[in-house]
Amino acid sequence: MSEKVYTDYFYNSDDFDKNHGMGYKELHIPEGVEAQPLIVPPVLEPDKQENNDVWYTIESQEGEFQFLPGKKTHTWGYNFPVLGKTMVLTKGQHVHVTLKNSLPELTTYHWHGMEVSGPGNDGACHSPVYPGEEKQIDFVVNQPAALTWLHAHPCPSTASQVWMGLAMGVVVTDANEAQLPIPKTYGKDEFPIILQDRIFHEDNQFDYKADYNAMGIFGDTPIINGVVRPYVDVTTQKVRLIFLGGSNRREWRLHFSDDLVMTQIGGDDSFLEHPVKMTKVLIGPGERQQVVVDFSNYKEGDVVNLYTDDFKLVEFRIHNYEKDDSVIPDTLFKPYDPVVNPNSPVPHVTMDNHNMINGKKFAMQRIDLKQDLMNAEYWDVTNTNDKVNGMLHPFHIHGAHFLVVSRNGEEPYPNEKGVYKDTVEVAPQETVRLKVYFQNTGVFMYHCHIIEHEDAGMMAQIQIVDPKDPDKTYELMDMETLTKAFSEEKGIPMDEVYCPGMDTEGMAVKGVDHSLDALSGASHSHHEEHHEETPVSHEETPVSHEEPSHEDATSGASHH
Repeated sequence: MSEKVYTDYFYNSDDFDKNHGMGYKELHIPEGVEAQPLIVPPVLEPDKQENNDVWYTIESQEGEFQFLPGKKTHTWGYNFPVLGKTMVLTKGQHVHVTLKNSLPELTTYHWHGMEVSGPGNDGACHSPVYPGEEKQIDFVVNQPAALTWLHAHPCPSTASQVWMGLAMGVVVTDANEAQLPIPKTYGKDEFPIILQDRIFHEDNQFDYKADYNAMGIFGDTPIINGVVRPYVDVTTQKVRLIFLGGSNRREWRLHFSDDLVMTQIGGDDSFLEHPVKMTKVLIGPGERQQVVVDFSNYKEGDVVNLYTDDFKLVEFRIHNYEKDDSVIPDTLFKPYDPVVNPNSPVPHVTMDNHNMINGKKFAMQRIDLKQDLMNAEYWDVTNTNDKVNGMLHPFHIHGAHFLVVSRNGEEPYPNEKGVYKDTVEVAPQETVRLKVYFQNTGVFMYHCHIIEHEDAGMMAQIQIVDPKDPDKTYELMDMETLTKAFSEEKGIPMDEVYCPGMDTEGMAVKGVDHSLDALSGASHSHHEEHHEETPVSHEETPVSHEEPSHEDATSGASHH
């Protein structure tokens, strides 16, 4: 492993969310909150298992949770009052899931980072599960070990439902992860760290409507795994932390006291090919990063703090531990890096303002791109925001992984090399080239993962075509049908449904504020030529799509 230690966040600090207003809130700990042990989400037990088949039930439910002193907060969660139990899957398993909606309104179940078919299994806007309804899905796990996650995605109410608590970890394990000499005892030396922020109103309640900001909502109270002021009892010399950027808007700029070195071993959808040592790491909305921390220079009774900027998030309280001489290997993961057919189109995807892709707002029944199954393509993704008023936009693709090829034609950041990702931060006026690969057919979304931005229309759709069945079509949801369902569930007229942000497809949606349309300083004039009114055609012959087995691939997996 290289001994070089990186000491910055890689990104230009001028682009950080705290530096350009737009609703940014400093974090604080409310009065009377005492330090509490970090909650380690319990593992979700399967309903049954037979050989390689496993069955689960995931229930979206209402609940109450004690975040702050006083009254409990009304929450939504998965099989749990808030967030959810951790689902642990193994590569090669055939997974059968009952999706049960016990909420008072429709929801969806999006498998962020899981490579499943779409739109039904992927669980975005086109797959609503209505109140009191159950749906069955199934898929085979065919990807390396990683922390993926499940969250609600019912356009245009994704942000409000995630704000209420609908997010949970979905861990994939594989054979390679099992043999690596890294911490992997869940809840002892391996901890998920789900980074979120919220605003508490009267009686400690959430009020998304009161807090809504089209540029993205910042909470003023940190919530880590559901705990406002958590600590971790360190009983092992080395600890593995699996970070998930679970906020609607906030970036988390993490570092330890004493600039303690973190060895990053994993990203969104796999381990890194080679570990990277750093003292600072930025986690954007939707991103996952895994690090190993060695506390060998500390003694019993010491406290090591994890900060975001200069705000303390988590205390690590050091106890006696046995010496650990294990060495993280120089090579952790061998990514499949397919050759791109030189005849393949290179889509130019632009993220414009806070609410458009390629100059257009999202439309549920419009296909914006097409790509052949198992045919890797380059995508050029540009953030058209200007440098003065713009922001980092986390670009996410459903149902696929990608490799980061370059940033403005230069090398990607060290912790982006040789790792499967599904979400990447793109700076104002920056173009990031991705190598994108789909192994499942269907219709999938790609969007900014500042959740208010995707709800506002910064989202588009791609259809993945099997050359053996090129004319296959999919039944896609429309905005009117969803709005009608929300109105019936709430017992109000359709024009009073509060789904802030998206006013596409002729729907007059409550909460739209057009005065914000130029706040991010997007420039459209230079990229309109790249937008296609019809999807890219696929007359080309796809390259060979024999993908090697990922048995030697790995990422952060929990064991219980």
